[in-house]
Amino acid sequence: MGAYRKCRIHHHGLKHAKSIADKSKIRPIAIGRNNWLFTGSLRAGKRGAAIMSLIQSAKLNGHDPYAYLKDVLTHLPTQRNSMIAELLPHRWTPPTAST
Repeated sequence: MGAYRKCRIHHHGLKHAKSIADKSKIRPIAIGRNNWLFTGSLRAGKRGAAIMSLIQSAKLNGHDPYAYLKDVLTHLPTQRNSMIAELLPHRWTPPTAST
């Protein structure tokens, strides 16, 4: 890669993946980017982007994405509008198992 390209990539805030661990974190996003180019419509693309954002945010906050979405989608219909922010991944707490 030429010096100009390296400078340009660094200028835009991107870094070269230096390790296999870095590359493995980026890989699902890069593969998905190609797969999600054709969503059928703009509306479907926006919906897909919203769901993927929630899933990635749940992962970044240490939650199991399936458990998070299952709980949120269960509570969403009865959640008051003023309390919707409690369902966001950074504020959500997993339900405790009652025994």
